[in-house]
Amino acid sequence: MANPVQIVSTKILSPLHKQELMKYGVEVIEADFIKTENKPFELKDLNESLIFTSQNAVHSVLSDPKSEDLKKKNVYCVGLKTKTLLTDNGFNVVAYTGYASDLAEIITLIYGNESYTFFSGNLRRDTLPEALKENGIKFNEIQVYETTLQPQKIKANPEAILFFSPSGVKSYLKDNTINKQICFCIGETTAEALSKITKNIIIADQPTIEDVIEDVIHEYK
Repeated sequence: MANPVQIVSTKILSPLHKQELMKYGVEVIEADFIKTENKPFELKDLNESLIFTSQNAVHSVLSDPKSEDLKKKNVYCVGLKTKTLLTDNGFNVVAYTGYASDLAEIITLIYGNESYTFFSGNLRRDTLPEALKENGIKFNEIQVYETTLQPQKIKANPEAILFFSPSGVKSYLKDNTINKQICFCIGETTAEALSKITKNIIIADQPTIEDVIEDVIHEYK
């Protein structure tokens, strides 16, 4: 058997995903380069529709007993997993997209006369709020979770690195450099954070962890 290919994941993967990679001789060194925590917030001054751009925001809002009252509202979200989490918890998801920029477009083109409350994290991108502002759409924002960077030095010299968010990229680059490694990215926004560093980027077809794993297997099998 040839030596295993060593790759670094900037997020702890599920045992299932790791087994899948090991089957193809890929050895994973993993660490959580970012940490997400719910932060205290108040569910008040809510507009008629709600926006979620991550599962973290949904989990945080669900931890509030008053979240039951929100299930009558229309919800717009980014990400299939976010949508599933919302639907499973009894929310009414009107539209979901893979990226915040696409969601902004749908809202401004089709649902521009509604008002929105955006549940966000402290490191959120400006894409969505700026698009709403530019189009004169009424919205407010409630920060419901916090992301902190957890940079750490990776001693190995991996052949590839897996990235799942722009903040993961930022955290990794604090203590590590990228030279010839292939960077597997969950989506365009994550890849953009690497665009000045390397051209060696593979972007998943759909922004899911499963698609990133598939790309890695495809590359090394």
